[in-house]
Amino acid sequence: MIALGSAPGHCLDSPAGRTAVTFQSSTYGDMRQILTREAPTAAVTIKANLGFPEQVRDRYPAVIVVHTLTGYRDGNEGYVAGELRKAGFATLTYDSFAARGTTGIALQGSPGYLPIGVADAYAALQLLSSEPRIDANRIAIIGFSYGGEIAHLTAFEALRSALYPGPGRFAAHVAFYPGGNFGVIAEPGAYTGSPVLMLLGGKDENLPVTKIETYLAYARAAGAPAPIETVLYPGAYHAWTVPDVTRARFFSDLVSTKKCPIILLGPKEPAFLIDGATKPFDPASFAACVAAAPGYSVGFDGTVRAQSITDSVRFLQQSLRP
Repeated sequence: MIALGSAPGHCLDSPAGRTAVTFQSSTYGDMRQILTREAPTAAVTIKANLGFPEQVRDRYPAVIVVHTLTGYRDGNEGYVAGELRKAGFATLTYDSFAARGTTGIALQGSPGYLPIGVADAYAALQLLSSEPRIDANRIAIIGFSYGGEIAHLTAFEALRSALYPGPGRFAAHVAFYPGGNFGVIAEPGAYTGSPVLMLLGGKDENLPVTKIETYLAYARAAGAPAPIETVLYPGAYHAWTVPDVTRARFFSDLVSTKKCPIILLGPKEPAFLIDGATKPFDPASFAACVAAAPGYSVGFDGTVRAQSITDSVRFLQQSLRP
């Protein structure tokens, strides 16, 4: 269970029109530790920024914005959070890696790489749910790449119930070019029931579109369709919202699971999804497929960024309607 402080810390940050806050989260070594509800490895204090729209309201819908592999950047997560505030949403941004004195590059591929993000997201949900200006029933999560995978994972009921006991949940999930590492074993109640929007790039080598299509087809065939809507941007590379790389460029040092099967999480042991069927999970074969195909291309696209933000706002407005 997430270790939460009795009250968050606050400090006004007037130049940015935001409030600096802190909340308590936990570090887990792997997904198994969360799913079996073992005690976390360590507690951690997360520094965050809570922002509100200029329009004054009694209570706001809110969006937690989760960063990429490179951590929080004003030019990506900060930019999108600003657009969300213009659309009427309060926002919370933070950096899971910096809070632990490390980087995404250093952690990528490790068993605890994604669990810390899931733990932080639910700790952030707890923070916002206790904020009087936020409507606790209308809190969504958006993430990019690493954060996109977190946005999807937080829709898994097994992770929600382990980290956030009680009826609360995220009201909507938006995954920008997620990693595509995990799914759930298809069965009733595998997802929390909140809608998920996946925004995919047609040229994203890290997550081939066919991989997601295969997963969605598997869930439908099993009689437990995933509550996932997809939008495809045919010419978009991975990280199309990040302005740092203006031309598509291949990064060989990035860990990729593009040649690996999706890992399905469930109440028992994890499984592979291979040829539309579940197969026993084999850590050695997973490590081998990761090692066999490192790297992927990254490229900014301003037109796609604008359209994908518009698509996300429309989805959130519909999903978080009072």
